Amino acid sequence: MYALIDCNTFFASVERVFHPGLKRKPVVVLSNNDGCIVALTSEAKALGLHRGEPIFKVKDIVERNGVSIFSTNMTLYAAMSRRITNIIRRSVQHVENYSIDESFCDLNGYEAHFNLEEMMRSLADRISLWTDIPVSVGVAPTKTLAKIGSKFAKKYKGYRSVCMIDDEPKRRKALELFDLADVWGIGRHTLERLNYYGISTPLEFADKSESWVKTHLTKPGVQTWLELNGHPCIDTSEVYRNQSICTSRSFGDMISDLTQLEASVATFASSCANKLRGQNAGCKTVTVFVQSNRFRDDLPQYCNSASTTLVTSTSDTLEITSAALKALRSIYRPGIMYKKSGVILTDIAPNSPVQQDLFDPIKNRPQRAELMKAIDRINQRFGLKTIQLAVEGEKEQPWKIKCEHRSGNYLTVLDEILEV
Repeated sequence: MYALIDCNTFFASVERVFHPGLKRKPVVVLSNNDGCIVALTSEAKALGLHRGEPIFKVKDIVERNGVSIFSTNMTLYAAMSRRITNIIRRSVQHVENYSIDESFCDLNGYEAHFNLEEMMRSLADRISLWTDIPVSVGVAPTKTLAKIGSKFAKKYKGYRSVCMIDDEPKRRKALELFDLADVWGIGRHTLERLNYYGISTPLEFADKSESWVKTHLTKPGVQTWLELNGHPCIDTSEVYRNQSICTSRSFGDMISDLTQLEASVATFASSCANKLRGQNAGCKTVTVFVQSNRFRDDLPQYCNSASTTLVTSTSDTLEITSAALKALRSIYRPGIMYKKSGVILTDIAPNSPVQQDLFDPIKNRPQRAELMKAIDRINQRFGLKTIQLAVEGEKEQPWKIKCEHRSGNYLTVLDEILEV
């Protein structure tokens, strides 16, 4: 059996933890540059607000109903996510973080010693007591069915946070009532194909023969079909290495100065390199792109990209940033008001083994690797960007994203600790 523990409206719930006066009141969390709604409470949904809506379009609803607004604060949310994971690991040995607000638990063997439903309900109550974050839990023979169970637990209060799908009648009932578009693993194109063949519910899909599924769908579709029929075959515990890593942002204010543009690209390159080291990999190609504001017809429009190929695969921040800046300078045009830039790393491969190059200009790679590890440790201990490249510039710059409603980093930065 597997369990999926899903935090309810996670971003908004975290904000409520540190603002207790917002209990049972409408709360929304905004995207980068405070543009669109990315998370909202049930009270906010009841007012007619929806995820993905630009905040300026619903400004009248927000002001009229006193909706509390917060900017996205991933540092705070990640810290709370780690706390929840630590609580789960006290009760379950094999825990896999699927996303910042979802964790899979492998419960195989626990049924011999525990009532799984009561065990997971006790764990949900403990998470709520210790963190004040409400969670919904689905328990089932496969991860896909567990995700369906967590959705039912979130939607219906009668489940008291835990929905068990542990026998055939429950499985068929759940698949009959669930929305096919919401099934994990069924994307837009697969949904269109299933609808074309007259399949409108997960149960109708699960009742198809294996030969029909293999004829009409690809391997992921077959795996989803197997999972819906209670046969676990999706292994999400394997470390997934991205084929590419991209960091990009729309600027808070448009910029034209090369120095400021370099600061943005250096910051994004540093972030990409950090992610690369996190998955113990290196890259050989660094791509940089820039673009103007396509919504400003009164300004000159420009969009371009350039790539630099490295001598050998690396995750060295200095080397990657240097390559990114070289690419940027080759496509920079003065007089353009830039609205966005980004860095993409490709040709990603594991750090070991690495093909050496006789003419490698960097002769002290082992020492550089140890330097990167030391910087990462310092930044993990004392906060992100405690040590950064000088080219990244000052903390406050025009291109940096707007976050006028950001909460403090109450769990990670001593200077921003909650004041009572």
